[in-house]
Amino acid sequence: MPKPLPLEELPVYSKSNPISPERDFLSGAVVLVNKPKDWTSFDAVKYIRNRIGIKKVGHAGTLDPMATGLLVLCTGKATKSIDQIQSMPKAYHAEITFGHSTPSYDAMSEADAHAKVEHITESMIADQLNHHFLGEIDQVPPMYSALKRDGKKLYELARRGKIIELEPRPVTIYEHNIVGWTSPVLELTIRCGKGTYIRSLAHDLGKAVGSLAHLSALERTEIGHFVAEEGYTPHEINDIMRTDG
Repeated sequence: MPKPLPLEELPVYSKSNPISPERDFLSGAVVLVNKPKDWTSFDAVKYIRNRIGIKKVGHAGTLDPMATGLLVLCTGKATKSIDQIQSMPKAYHAEITFGHSTPSYDAMSEADAHAKVEHITESMIADQLNHHFLGEIDQVPPMYSALKRDGKKLYELARRGKIIELEPRPVTIYEHNIVGWTSPVLELTIRCGKGTYIRSLAHDLGKAVGSLAHLSALERTEIGHFVAEEGYTPHEINDIMRTDG
């Protein structure tokens, strides 16, 4: 089985190293994409696959449809390097709204319970974040996720009303910073390791401060040394590649 290509040997197409129709995508390349809201990660892969003209395109880390920001695509032989990129630390800018929870832990589903927020202060949030959401922690993933149980994606089971008790998994939060707090909305930057669900962090933080919460907005700003500002929107790639598809 061929070994993954070393990341330092892969061309990275971004706004600093522009993409063009003349690029060799089949030999292996990384393409930085700034995913718009309401696109699935697969929507972006499919759209860009059609523009660059090869079938072998994959992404290194899913973004939920509600989320925006950095999606790292690998093409051709570089798809063997996806696991290397997925294992890199990731950074996010999150908006968490207190006062109600949702089944999906984000704004993609309706509220399922409400709670008071008047007692919540920024110092209370900071205290809980520093004591319970830093370093290696145990986190239960959301039921509405692409994780699989017996070959079925959890969100497919959840939509059929089947809820499974999930085991907590170790994840790592390297750092977080409160950007702003105007009750009931918290803005937070987070740097974390592979497998961390920011939706679960929002849900758990709501309970930790004696309330309920959900993730109301999310932008992925970094994966390793790759940054969202360097990414193209799918439509920008379409314009550059000059295709009609």
